[in-house]
Amino acid sequence: MDFNLSKEQRMFKREVINFAKKEIVPRVREFEKKGEFDFESFRKLGEFGILGLHFPEYLGGGGADVLTTVIAAEALGEAGVDGGLTLSYGAHTFLCADTIFRHGTKEQVEKYLPKLITGEYIGCMGLSEPNAGSDVASMSTVAEKKGDRYVLNGTKMWITNGPIADVAVIYAKTDPSKKHEGISAFIVEKNTPGFSAGPPIEKMGVKTSQTSELIFNNCEIPEENLLGKEGEGFLMALETVEWDRSALLAPFVGATKYVLDRCIDYAKKRIQFDRPIGKFQAIKHKIADIKIFYETARLLTYKIAWCKDQGRPINHLEAAVAKLYVGDFSLKPTNDAMVLHGGNGYTHEFDIERVFRDGRLAPIGGGTSDIQKVIISRML
Repeated sequence: MDFNLSKEQRMFKREVINFAKKEIVPRVREFEKKGEFDFESFRKLGEFGILGLHFPEYLGGGGADVLTTVIAAEALGEAGVDGGLTLSYGAHTFLCADTIFRHGTKEQVEKYLPKLITGEYIGCMGLSEPNAGSDVASMSTVAEKKGDRYVLNGTKMWITNGPIADVAVIYAKTDPSKKHEGISAFIVEKNTPGFSAGPPIEKMGVKTSQTSELIFNNCEIPEENLLGKEGEGFLMALETVEWDRSALLAPFVGATKYVLDRCIDYAKKRIQFDRPIGKFQAIKHKIADIKIFYETARLLTYKIAWCKDQGRPINHLEAAVAKLYVGDFSLKPTNDAMVLHGGNGYTHEFDIERVFRDGRLAPIGGGTSDIQKVIISRML
């Protein structure tokens, strides 16, 4: 097994970091403090090619492999891009656009993908509900077939990009008696009668990512907006695990490298007791622990991407281990980074507290750590 990135991948990662530091990072504090989505930065991700990096070139994408896509996502976090923007990018590209690409008809793909790839359209995915988070099969949103249309009724919750999305992939039960086998997926456009989004939810972190509930009240959509076939929705949702355990985790991994670099720099410059604090063993140990977490988290994330590139069926045990490790174990290194910075670490000016707040989502979103332990123990 070759652990080296290719020359092209190393160069591309540096290009992404330079782009992000120049075009996006200077705007992060402003929008993070306001808790607003940065539409301009999102469009720039599209212009640079990140929103469509792994999609075919004939659709306007970059034709990149999964590992290169993961490297780009990691680079955004490493550059200092906030977790809100990277979360919105992940939900848009991997949960919405990729699902349409993989399961949509030729007409659906050609209608939506080019605009999603450029960022002209913003996408979201509606799976979780107020009473159906980890227990997806208990969702209550239904889609009833009436003639040549489906009528959707129900509510989705905790939807990333919900208030700002132009197009959504929505999961609903077409046959409630079959539980998870009765779940289907649909494309729903903004301004469809009966479809509305609630106000943005105020959150502890990832503040620039707009999150809301989605409400369907006798929302009629044409039957051609069904993705794949009836009853295939649950399997489509499972496919997103491949992305959630790689490209969606990658910005959290990159943010750890961002924190590590800041800690090293601070430990050299901060003088206490007539010497840099980096000379003290306690500080050295904190920096070493952050480095250890970063290297192991990156390897686990890259491994999932490598498996996907090899065409190997995703191993849900490996994926769950990666998700659990990056989610749970990222909390200590970011907390150590705050402690290392002392009072400065608690301020907006040094950005460390933002990374800590953003990272707190990792053990919750995309499958909680407790659910990952259930998956791991069952498979063992």
